[in-house]
Amino acid sequence: MTEPTAQPTAPRRPRALTAVLLAVIALGLLAAGGGLAVAAGIGRSDTPAADSVDAGFSRDMSRHHLQAVEMANLALTNSADDEVRRLAFDISATQTNQAGRMQGWLALWGLPATSSEVMGWMDDGAMAGHDMGGMSGHGVDPAAAADGAVMPGMATETELTELRGLSGQAFDVLFLQLMTRHHQGGLEMAQYGEDHASEPAVASLARSIAQSQTAETTTMEQMLRARGGAPLPAP
Repeated sequence: MTEPTAQPTAPRRPRALTAVLLAVIALGLLAAGGGLAVAAGIGRSDTPAADSVDAGFSRDMSRHHLQAVEMANLALTNSADDEVRRLAFDISATQTNQAGRMQGWLALWGLPATSSEVMGWMDDGAMAGHDMGGMSGHGVDPAAAADGAVMPGMATETELTELRGLSGQAFDVLFLQLMTRHHQGGLEMAQYGEDHASEPAVASLARSIAQSQTAETTTMEQMLRARGGAPLPAP
């Protein structure tokens, strides 16, 4: 009797192909974001002003998201842990989609996708729980801001460089630490957007972000401890 032939495992995609596919997905989702905005009626009349909560949230949260996507994409190539890779794929796909929607709204409103000022759309009371560290309205230490962490929870360029150079469990621990802090930093923006956005679609997305990132933070803290790590101080 012939022994059953073992089924070959699917090889991992080369890093270059993975990067190309993710770039194609990102472009497609950016276009889809505009289409969803049209379907929701956003951008047709009485569009938000450049200094509105809706516009500020869309600009800053999409920028915040894109760093999370960058870190998640690193996990798809640098991690050998299937649980970490699944989490990273979910974060990359979800936050690429959400960033595309927010950038699509800004385009329909005729507003710039970026601004030199961050979080100016949030009143001072919203940041009262943060150590301002000389960065009024940001809640970010000046040294961290100078190193690229311009919003609460964001990783510095130094931290990203360290993450890029790791693999195995050392990568997984730092990735989970940085992503947990990243989610914590974005939560207050999401909650403020949910409470103060004038466009129902923006408030709805902000609420979805707050809920999903709260749940993912709990999951990542559990994953981190299971791998011998501990969360970084919350922003």
